Amino acid sequence: MQSAKRLIEDKIKAFDVGDYFEVQNDCIITHGGGLIIFNGMQNHTAESIKSLEGFHGAWIEEAHTLSERSLALLRPTIREEGSEIWASWNPRRKKDAIDKFLRVKKPDDAIVVESNWRDNPWFPDVLQQERLLDQKIYPERYDHIWEGGYAKAFEGAYFAGVLAKAKSEGRIGHVAADPLLPYRAIFDLGGSGATADAMSIWITQWVGREIRVLDYIEGIGQVLAYYVNELRSRGYGNAICILPHDGVNSNSITGKRYEDHLRDASFEVIIVPNQGRGAAMMRVEAVRRIFPQCWFNETTTEAGRDALGYYHERKDETRNVGLGPDHDWSSHAADAFGLLAVAYETPDESKADMPPPVARKGFAA
Repeated sequence: MQSAKRLIEDKIKAFDVGDYFEVQNDCIITHGGGLIIFNGMQNHTAESIKSLEGFHGAWIEEAHTLSERSLALLRPTIREEGSEIWASWNPRRKKDAIDKFLRVKKPDDAIVVESNWRDNPWFPDVLQQERLLDQKIYPERYDHIWEGGYAKAFEGAYFAGVLAKAKSEGRIGHVAADPLLPYRAIFDLGGSGATADAMSIWITQWVGREIRVLDYIEGIGQVLAYYVNELRSRGYGNAICILPHDGVNSNSITGKRYEDHLRDASFEVIIVPNQGRGAAMMRVEAVRRIFPQCWFNETTTEAGRDALGYYHERKDETRNVGLGPDHDWSSHAADAFGLLAVAYETPDESKADMPPPVARKGFAA
């Protein structure tokens, strides 16, 4: 709030228009009868926004911190004829209220402009040096800080760096399926019910030494039949389903094993044995090894890649030691991708249905 006020005061001085404004402690008055006030928009203060009836404009600085409730209160308040709401922010999460409103859904009368360092004609050399330094030694955070990408869990993020490299090498784009090769659907099993873990499924094809990552499916609280229908509706009805060791467990609703349900639905099923102690970090290392071979179809794998980029290590801040992978919203997609890496490396999973490597430019943009 105060930083926004100082910015406007600095611009008034820079453009030498102080004669037209009267700067006071908590507001700025214009000589044309206008009034600029500065209000916090935290949830506990947002109710005060209702008192702004009659104002013709609102500027939301650092709009990525705005809550759903605050935005819902502001929008019907700034509604005079010709009024406008402006928002400026560095994207943080796609689920943030301002991103959902202006970038995901985007009203018909909204104008959204993406602007970063390359759009600044006065971009100084000192910042150019900072940008190049981040690009070189902090590739996992570069996209968020300099290119407007969504934030990742920088500290301890396992795959942010290899994802950034995949993007820079053009391995995230349009990737087509080979109609002659089988699909593989790699699962991390969730459960049914509102409090269950998410079910995550990666759809891949293995083409020579290349791993084509074609699609990602995730859901929470759905019964297994939902995912069977989802696989069929997306054209993966003949996929080989690769399940973790708990695929032999009984479904809490039907009492049947997950693998039996999928076989009853005419899927071929492979169970990957339990790797035992330290399995989570084994999957992390397996993913890092196979990642240079992975090509991602950009539009259909975005949600899964967001999770991979966020997946990170828990840390004991007092002792500054790692405690292994954190179990949060991102861990299900990461566990499924880790199973993909383990299954790909298992010798008896290397089948003769894979032709020699093909030229990459023929299927990826």
